[in-house]
Amino acid sequence: MIRDGAVPLSNLGAGESGTVVRLYGGIGLVGRLAALGFTPGATVQVVRNSRFGPLIVSVLDTHIALGRGQAARVYVARRGNPNPR
Repeated sequence: MIRDGAVPLSNLGAGESGTVVRLYGGIGLVGRLAALGFTPGATVQVVRNSRFGPLIVSVLDTHIALGRGQAARVYVARRGNPNPR
Protein backbone atom coordinates (compact mmCIF):
# COMPACT_ATOMS: atom_id res chain seq x y z
CA MET A 1 0.00 0.00 0.00
CA ILE A 2 1.15 3.51 -0.77
CA ARG A 3 0.99 6.36 1.77
CA ASP A 4 -2.14 7.91 0.23
CA GLY A 5 -4.15 4.74 0.86
CA ALA A 6 -4.31 3.63 -2.77
CA VAL A 7 -4.25 -0.13 -3.29
CA PRO A 8 -3.78 -2.26 -6.40
CA LEU A 9 -7.01 -3.03 -8.22
CA SER A 10 -6.19 -6.72 -7.80
CA ASN A 11 -6.71 -6.32 -4.00
CA LEU A 12 -10.41 -5.44 -4.37
CA GLY A 13 -13.00 -8.18 -4.06
CA ALA A 14 -16.05 -8.77 -6.21
CA GLY A 15 -18.56 -5.95 -5.76
CA GLU A 16 -16.00 -3.46 -4.46
CA SER A 17 -15.30 -0.28 -6.36
CA GLY A 18 -12.66 2.38 -6.40
CA THR A 19 -11.45 5.51 -8.12
CA VAL A 20 -8.34 5.23 -10.26
CA VAL A 21 -5.51 7.20 -8.67
CA ARG A 22 -2.55 6.26 -10.86
CA LEU A 23 -1.12 3.68 -13.25
CA TYR A 24 2.33 2.11 -13.04
CA GLY A 25 4.16 0.54 -15.95
CA GLY A 26 5.80 1.18 -19.24
CA ILE A 27 4.38 3.47 -21.88
CA GLY A 28 2.75 0.58 -23.73
CA LEU A 29 0.87 -0.76 -20.72
CA VAL A 30 -0.12 2.66 -19.41
CA GLY A 31 -1.31 3.67 -22.89
CA ARG A 32 -3.37 0.50 -23.26
CA LEU A 33 -4.96 0.88 -19.83
CA ALA A 34 -5.74 4.55 -20.49
CA ALA A 35 -7.32 3.66 -23.84
CA LEU A 36 -9.56 1.16 -22.03
CA GLY A 37 -10.76 3.89 -19.65
CA PHE A 38 -8.45 3.41 -16.67
CA THR A 39 -7.64 7.08 -16.23
CA PRO A 40 -7.21 9.00 -12.97
CA GLY A 41 -10.65 9.80 -11.56
CA ALA A 42 -12.44 6.96 -13.36
CA THR A 43 -14.65 4.70 -11.25
CA VAL A 44 -13.91 0.98 -11.51
CA GLN A 45 -16.01 -1.84 -10.06
CA VAL A 46 -14.76 -5.38 -9.67
CA VAL A 47 -17.26 -7.83 -11.13
CA ARG A 48 -15.20 -10.97 -10.50
CA ASN A 49 -11.98 -11.61 -8.63
CA SER A 50 -11.58 -15.27 -7.88
CA ARG A 51 -7.94 -14.71 -6.76
CA PHE A 52 -6.87 -16.89 -9.70
CA GLY A 53 -6.89 -15.92 -13.36
CA PRO A 54 -8.06 -12.60 -14.74
CA LEU A 55 -10.23 -10.02 -12.99
CA ILE A 56 -13.43 -8.90 -14.64
CA VAL A 57 -13.98 -5.20 -14.00
CA SER A 58 -16.51 -2.63 -15.10
CA VAL A 59 -15.23 0.73 -16.29
CA LEU A 60 -17.16 3.21 -18.45
CA ASP A 61 -20.13 0.80 -18.55
CA THR A 62 -17.98 -1.90 -20.17
CA HIS A 63 -16.78 -5.20 -18.71
CA ILE A 64 -13.07 -5.77 -19.25
CA ALA A 65 -10.90 -8.76 -18.39
CA LEU A 66 -7.53 -7.77 -16.95
CA GLY A 67 -4.70 -10.13 -16.16
CA ARG A 68 -3.59 -10.14 -12.54
CA GLY A 69 -0.30 -8.45 -13.44
CA GLN A 70 -2.11 -5.65 -15.26
CA ALA A 71 -4.61 -5.18 -12.44
CA ALA A 72 -1.72 -4.92 -9.97
CA ARG A 73 -0.47 -1.86 -11.90
CA VAL A 74 -3.75 0.07 -11.50
CA TYR A 75 -3.91 1.80 -8.11
CA VAL A 76 -7.30 2.82 -6.78
CA ALA A 77 -8.77 4.51 -3.72
CA ARG A 78 -11.53 2.32 -2.35
CA ARG A 79 -14.95 3.93 -2.50
CA GLY A 80 -17.22 3.91 0.52
CA ASN A 81 -14.37 3.06 2.90
CA PRO A 82 -12.67 6.10 4.45
CA ASN A 83 -9.95 3.94 6.04
CA PRO A 84 -8.53 1.67 3.32
CA ARG A 85 -6.47 -1.32 4.43
